[in-house]
Amino acid sequence: MDRSNRLEELVNKYENTLLRAALAILGNAQEAEDAVQETFLRYLEKRPEFRDREHEKAWLLRVTANHCKSVLRQRKRHPAVELLDIYPAPDQGSRELVEAILALPANQRWAVHLHYYEGYSTEEIASILGQRPGTVRSHLSRARKALRIYLTDNEKEDCCETIP
Repeated sequence: MDRSNRLEELVNKYENTLLRAALAILGNAQEAEDAVQETFLRYLEKRPEFRDREHEKAWLLRVTANHCKSVLRQRKRHPAVELLDIYPAPDQGSRELVEAILALPANQRWAVHLHYYEGYSTEEIASILGQRPGTVRSHLSRARKALRIYLTDNEKEDCCETIP
């Protein structure tokens, strides 16, 4: 199969997955789209050979993650962009969860996204991000704790708003 057909196949298969992952990290739709484009450009430059489909997906996610890390390092103070209209949240409860996830630090958002949205184990996430499994477990643990606190506080606020 020639390179252009292979690239088209990869774009069709992984574009949405990579975009959601980049959105989870960067919190900015345009930067996330740029990160996905950079990932596919890197694929064309490097021309990697993959062992299997999982290796292929992990490589693409790792390249996306590395690009997102670069963007975060380069970004100065930048106002937050409202993502809730484009990040997947079908109902109000999910919308609050997305708000809570977006409030997490980038390393915790990335771990949560890969684990809960993409279904990767902590070992797989560690491999993708170039971190130790214990570090990933720590990010997930801190994220769960922060999410619990955030969602509990919001429930209390909602309860008090309805009282006259």
